[in-house]
Amino acid sequence: MTLSSLVAYFLRLGFTGFGGPIALAGAMERDLVEQRQWFTSEQYLRGLALAQLAPGPLAAQLAIYLGWARAGILGATLVGIAFVLPSFLIVLVLSALYIRFHGLAWMQAVFYGVGAAVIGIIARSAIKLTRMTLKRDVMLWIVFSIVAIFTAVTEQEIVWLFLLSGAAVFLLRGGAPSAAAAMLTPWLLTGIRGIADWPLVWRIFLFFAEAGAFVFGSGLAIVPFLYGSVVEHYHWLTQREFVDAVAVAMITPGPVVITVAFIGYLVAGPLGATAAAIAVFLPCYLFVIIPAPYYERYAARKGIADFVAGVTAAAVGAIAGSAVVLGRRAISDWQTAAICVATFVLVMWTKKIPEPVLIAAAAVAGLLLR
Repeated sequence: MTLSSLVAYFLRLGFTGFGGPIALAGAMERDLVEQRQWFTSEQYLRGLALAQLAPGPLAAQLAIYLGWARAGILGATLVGIAFVLPSFLIVLVLSALYIRFHGLAWMQAVFYGVGAAVIGIIARSAIKLTRMTLKRDVMLWIVFSIVAIFTAVTEQEIVWLFLLSGAAVFLLRGGAPSAAAAMLTPWLLTGIRGIADWPLVWRIFLFFAEAGAFVFGSGLAIVPFLYGSVVEHYHWLTQREFVDAVAVAMITPGPVVITVAFIGYLVAGPLGATAAAIAVFLPCYLFVIIPAPYYERYAARKGIADFVAGVTAAAVGAIAGSAVVLGRRAISDWQTAAICVATFVLVMWTKKIPEPVLIAAAAVAGLLLR
């Protein structure tokens, strides 16, 4: 295996890998361990453990770790870029089309159906993650329930609640440029509200860097964090536009967290999309390459494992709460409710229908109904 062949694989996976972090991680195991045998099962599991231990999008971190295992920092950097770049470019195109045709009925009709289907998929992901992470641990179920109810009722997410959840489980278990911006062409800074300024782009970068640094587990865990700030606090997007952003992430391949690029584009054009994407993936990149040589000797220690378990339970609770929050906006009548329920049933009990096909079917349904 050469570094170029590994980069080419992740570039292809970035274009074709649908289904979210669990599906992407499974594809890496199938392709790189079982079929190609480029990595041993032990190497893959070590990477998966580190990706679960650190905050940030799981699939991207796993890819970065495998790149690091092959060729150090250079491998981690090239693989990370190759994996994220395809979905970023697709989101740029979709963002431009969204702004260009924002007032057209067919665009709204597509998202009318897709938004409802996304809620069904998020609900299914919440259930699947709950089964995988909480199992029969009563303490984790308590943390999960508290955070899920908090997120659903307040419609926001507080980073410190995640940290407190991790600390609680740990303790209870006995552990211890302005000038440069003026030279840019206006379209680079043009979002859905018009031309943005450089300070806004900087705020976008800082906000999404915080999101990437403090959101654990699945890319969907970032949804409630984003909603509370993007819609309620900063008022960068409306509720409808935020649901559309999540829908765009679900219909593009690659990491689900790429939805931040769509949000950044709507707020501050292509430059905002770039700032958001770099910011949200930078923490997970650093969380892999910095501790990778050392973490194996500490990862199995009980105190660290307890803390991570508490944070993970809180993250899954936030995902469950976000399904309720987004559902209030996306499900507005019996038709969207039917689309949501049908999608949920299919993704829960049918294994042979890819999620992009369901999203496309929901888009067609939206066009027909509207």
